[in-house]
Amino acid sequence: MHEMAIAEGILDIAKEQAAKENSARILKIGLLIGEMAGVEEDALRFCFSSLAQGTLAENAELSVKRVPLVGRCGACGREQPVEKYNFICPACGGGLALVSGRELRVEYLEME
Repeated sequence: MHEMAIAEGILDIAKEQAAKENSARILKIGLLIGEMAGVEEDALRFCFSSLAQGTLAENAELSVKRVPLVGRCGACGREQPVEKYNFICPACGGGLALVSGRELRVEYLEME
């Protein structure tokens, strides 16, 4: 379950930033998770909740923003959603390069 390792990384980032800013509590952690990141959101929430017990992030809310899979055609330049992992441009048949959908990062923190 790689969600446990991801949750550990998120918690480490949040605690490190809270220490830098002398924050007493982490209220909310905003995450960007791409469609192709392979993260099971429920498992991530469970792992984070377990790891955060007894820390300044114990009651922190995880706010997840899903990022759709989008590609740009190398031939015609058209940008469009990628459906069913089909990386062929429907307009011209060219190959689509990934523009978004692999994100996995902390976007923001709310602390007090």
